[in-house]
Amino acid sequence: MKVITSRDNPLFKELLGLANDRRARRHSRRALLDGPHLLQAALDAGVVFQRLVFSETGATGELADWCLRLPQAPACVLPDAMFNGLTPVETPTGVLAVIEIPQPLITAQEACVVLLENIQDPGNLGALLRVAAAAGADAVHLSPGCAEAWSPKCLRGGQGAHFLLAIHENAELPMLAKDFGAPVYAASLGASDVLFDLDLRGRVGFAFGNEGAGLSAQLCSVAQPFIIPMPGKVESLNVATAAAVCLFERVRQLRNLR
Repeated sequence: MKVITSRDNPLFKELLGLANDRRARRHSRRALLDGPHLLQAALDAGVVFQRLVFSETGATGELADWCLRLPQAPACVLPDAMFNGLTPVETPTGVLAVIEIPQPLITAQEACVVLLENIQDPGNLGALLRVAAAAGADAVHLSPGCAEAWSPKCLRGGQGAHFLLAIHENAELPMLAKDFGAPVYAASLGASDVLFDLDLRGRVGFAFGNEGAGLSAQLCSVAQPFIIPMPGKVESLNVATAAAVCLFERVRQLRNLR
């Protein structure tokens, strides 16, 4: 394994860009995975690994077995202090990987899609992706105003969900909802229809909006607004929680068909 000790090393600067710079990730179509759990999820999904990066501590432990599992990926070792600068977690795992960001496929057979408009917090976005994957959604479409799906914080929040979904960034959500060919339900305060009265057993889409502002009027106008009934004295739910309620109501209805 190649040892890098200088912060001026071009490879280290490249890794630092993938860790901290959205433009670097977008331009190169690469992302940085942090920890063995995400590495395993990407490996199971057949993702292309371009490089392994170890801390000095990680390179001398069992994490080094990843070199045997991914012999085609060149590996490098960084001093712990330099390695820690590439990861946002307080206790780094000791292994990172550079991957090619998977290109999503568009298919007319998608039974359940999720539309996300202007979700700002990358942790929230990661949680939403995790909920969507857990509930069996096929694809997630993100508006241009959403946080970046492949940032390190969003990847950690998704816990491998990224590799179970077709993730489409910079999507024109109103046009997509209009042309979907099946109901797209929009979670919206003040709507008259109630989630638990909707028939979610067929092909369906769900739209969820910004943590504070909710969905735009443009998207609501081409979707079917609904509310989640809340008998408690709370105005709204966290967007990831709302998505979980909705998507797993669909799961419940589908199970009742069996």
